[in-house]
Amino acid sequence: MIKQNLIVLGLLGMLLGACHKEEAHKEALPKLEVTSPLRKDSIITKEYVCQIHAIQHIEMRALERGYLQDIFVDEGQMVKQGQRMFKIMPNVYEVELLKAQAEAKSVEIEYQNTKALAEKNIVSSNELSMAKAKLEKANAEVKLAQTHLNFTDIKAPFTGIMDHLAVRRGSLMDEGDLLTTLSDNSRMWVYFNVPESEYLDFRDQHDKEKGVKVRLRMANGKVFDQAGAIETIEADFDNKTGNIEFRADFNNPSRLLRHGETGTILMDVAYPNAMLIPQKATFEILDKIYVYVVTKDNKLEQRLVKVAAELPHLYIIQSGLKDGERVLIEGLRRVHGGDKIAVNYKAPEKVLPELELYAE
Repeated sequence: MIKQNLIVLGLLGMLLGACHKEEAHKEALPKLEVTSPLRKDSIITKEYVCQIHAIQHIEMRALERGYLQDIFVDEGQMVKQGQRMFKIMPNVYEVELLKAQAEAKSVEIEYQNTKALAEKNIVSSNELSMAKAKLEKANAEVKLAQTHLNFTDIKAPFTGIMDHLAVRRGSLMDEGDLLTTLSDNSRMWVYFNVPESEYLDFRDQHDKEKGVKVRLRMANGKVFDQAGAIETIEADFDNKTGNIEFRADFNNPSRLLRHGETGTILMDVAYPNAMLIPQKATFEILDKIYVYVVTKDNKLEQRLVKVAAELPHLYIIQSGLKDGERVLIEGLRRVHGGDKIAVNYKAPEKVLPELELYAE
């Protein structure tokens, strides 16, 4: 009897031990924080390195040969359209003009005499026509000589800022020699390259290529005080880089921007009703992004997701998740796919404000 009691007590002890082990196993499940994707209208800012060009940037060159007699401007000076900038010694061209004028006067006298004779039928009408043609040719020579003389007085073709002087007073100029460069920076053309995929996204979001607003961050990190607009997109992609060039126009009333500067174009891209999850809910394997989805029975399922864009501490998810699904946001390194967890669910509206603190 005593032996039977001992056996019964032993069996009870084993059962109780098994229960304790089962309870301990249940208590050993990690309790981890879980949330769901949040739907929200979002805007991201894409950045593109850019080159800044003046709307007009030209080389000013000598149109005639001769000595540079005068320079009326200085380097870096703002010059106005029509303002005198350079003077090439005009003596030779003045003499050529006087010679052409004298020749034209002589031919005009000859024409008038021929005309008088033709009126009296002393000479034929053909001779009068020849005399008239000679007069027209002589007058054309006068205009040509006057044009050459005018070319010795070099004026600004438009209002702008001149660059450094390539010559000095007294230099012997040949036709085509560089004098300086002139930039009209009242309005700037800003060029930047966009990858093919982002170009296609841009066209999907905008019915028209023109008029999309952009901003310019300058080299000192400050944003330029004038908004710009995309005005044109080049016709062809660069096969080597896979990019296509955009041009944005910016007014430059204070003349702060100069030709040749660099900066960064900031373009806002809207994502209406975007699906957002915390970046800390993701992990990478071979450049692909995954999350742990918590199933109905609280098991972890490793899921590949596609990210459309990145916000501070958040990802905009393009595919891989559904509304209402639960994702793990805590202890990702301590678990594996198939593990069972105890869920500490937190609404996404509460999780997002805490992400700043988490990042710090």
